[in-house]
Amino acid sequence: MMDVMALGKGYGNQDCSMARGLELVGERWTLLIVRDAFYGVRRFSDFLAHLEIPRAVLSERLQYLTDMGVLSKDSHEGSTRAEYALTDTGLALWPVLASLSQWSNEYLHSEAGPYLIYEHDPCGTELADRLNCPTCGERVRLADIATSPGPAANRTRDDVVSRSLLKRRRLLDPIR
Repeated sequence: MMDVMALGKGYGNQDCSMARGLELVGERWTLLIVRDAFYGVRRFSDFLAHLEIPRAVLSERLQYLTDMGVLSKDSHEGSTRAEYALTDTGLALWPVLASLSQWSNEYLHSEAGPYLIYEHDPCGTELADRLNCPTCGERVRLADIATSPGPAANRTRDDVVSRSLLKRRRLLDPIR
């Protein structure tokens, strides 16, 4: 019988920038939590319902992302609900998520097509690379990116985030 060694969580003996980045975002669920924050998810319950992630894992990941400065956590007076938002550090992860998504669409594509279509909202141009507008030639600001459901969008899920993603909407606009 082969000995199975538990995988560690760190990359301590790897001396490179990518390893440092993976320390932060490399655990399962972490990038999907950040992705959902770009979609406008703000509440724990909405992350939980959309990701179908164990409550304890979500709580730990949100706390870690908050501690590391990727998310901020705001509690409103008179409310027991905290809301999470991307910080400048978190917003700077957009090119990483956009590139990974673009790569996946190109090399691991669904036969049905993309789940979401990204557009430069001011001119309506579809953004194949999600960073630069081929019509305007501009580097696209996050606040100017809109999403619409693609042909592979899941139209059967009934959580508030999935329903919201079935409509055209801008990234970062809070889902309520």
